[in-house]
Amino acid sequence: MSQQQYQPPQFTQPYEYGQNQNQGDPEKQGFDQKPGVTNPQGETFDDAFAVEKPKWNDWPFTIFFTLVCAGFIAIAAITLRAYAKTYSERGSGIYTDTTNFTLNTNTVILFVFVAVVALVIAMATLVFARIHPKGFIQTSIIVNVIMGIGTAIAYFVMKYYSAAIVFLVFTLISAWCYWSMRSRIPFSAEVLATVVDVMKGYKSTLIVSAIGSLVSGAFAMLFSAVVVATYMKYDPESTNEGCSVSGGSCSKGKLIGVLFFVFFAGYYITEVIRNVIHVTISGVYGTWYYLSQSDQGQPRWPASGAFKRAMTYSFGSICFGSLIVTFIDLLKQGLSILKQNFAQAGETCAQIGFMILDIIMGLVEWLARFFNQYSYSYVALYGENYISSAKATWHLIRQKGMDALVNECLIGTALGFYAMFNAYTTALLSYLYLKLTKPEYNSSGTFYAPVVAFSFVISLQISNIITQPLRSGTSTFFLALAKDPEIYQQSYPGRFDVIARTYPNVFDKLRGTN
Repeated sequence: MSQQQYQPPQFTQPYEYGQNQNQGDPEKQGFDQKPGVTNPQGETFDDAFAVEKPKWNDWPFTIFFTLVCAGFIAIAAITLRAYAKTYSERGSGIYTDTTNFTLNTNTVILFVFVAVVALVIAMATLVFARIHPKGFIQTSIIVNVIMGIGTAIAYFVMKYYSAAIVFLVFTLISAWCYWSMRSRIPFSAEVLATVVDVMKGYKSTLIVSAIGSLVSGAFAMLFSAVVVATYMKYDPESTNEGCSVSGGSCSKGKLIGVLFFVFFAGYYITEVIRNVIHVTISGVYGTWYYLSQSDQGQPRWPASGAFKRAMTYSFGSICFGSLIVTFIDLLKQGLSILKQNFAQAGETCAQIGFMILDIIMGLVEWLARFFNQYSYSYVALYGENYISSAKATWHLIRQKGMDALVNECLIGTALGFYAMFNAYTTALLSYLYLKLTKPEYNSSGTFYAPVVAFSFVISLQISNIITQPLRSGTSTFFLALAKDPEIYQQSYPGRFDVIARTYPNVFDKLRGTN
């Protein structure tokens, strides 16, 4: 795709604005060209977006991911077997547990509730975005600021002045940023409305999202069960019946080590699932942008073709980028648990330090996901490896940085806010569940922090996967618009006029790769 001369889609009317000045120039190839539409019949996605000499990109990371999956399956088999063997000692419901030292069936039921509630809230978020895109963005910004100020006031009332000042400062900074970007809201709302309209026209995006939601929800439940079963199998308490089941002896070090790997594998697998969905849906949006109004027509089943490529030639690249974000997520979650432990111990200075560090890590995570979002759109449209796509993304940020950042900030912030709302809601559900059911293992309150934190992560991941079509459509549309605005103008002149009025820099085309 990047190593062949591009033949642009054929339209019955000429472009009203400038053509691609690099067309036909052998010195301008690679990412400076449009995706290579080579088959005028467009029978399949591979025909329409062919890659010359396709190769398995970043294949070592495919092997690494396969080994991680194998390790997770092995641990799941060992721990769930131990759970099944000692089921009678663990209890079979919410109030029938007999274990007083570690997680048990009561917790498994909780995590199932968390996954179901997270799915319902995430689907409601998607419906709201489809009904009212501008209101979707504005509501998230307003409520986000109100909640930040409310949290600061609550801390002031509780005389927790250090946390109150930190929350107030960062909320005021956020409010100022949103106010300064208010003129960009119409453009971002138009982008989101366009993305939603494409979702309505291409039902395959909703099917991919639904399948992804089911897969991610099922894996979240399995992941939850494995975490609980790991506690049951390796907790070194003398009364733990799981220690007598085959699969290794019990010790504190082994419990921590196995849990670390389980969390790493769970985050990694979830991130790969999410990015496979992203690359698949980006392929659909690329098909719509470049071929929906062209004379040669669109390929059949673009989603299945894009999915096939995501699971073959581009799968290693997906595993590569997902690994980077996984390490950041794991570190961020570890810091969050430490922050909660210090809060329970009443260490004020440590709490302030961890709060600031948590905000910094949140920014790092956002930047990593923002970078990956556009990199994978390049992977979907050009079939290149991760490093090449990352370099192209860096070029996009250098030339269109403020536009890309603001667009991602407004839409991404909206999606992120609703995901956080989902996560906080289920975290509160977990806390109330433990408070009301009073499991024996939490008699001293030591399991509030890990159970609530884990519930938070489960719902956050589920919400992000369900709303992935909106993120994928946004990044792919902005990328294509930055490179080839004339195609959108020719294909959808009415909507392009709206874009041009709200975003005058639309004619500043992305050129070169350096």
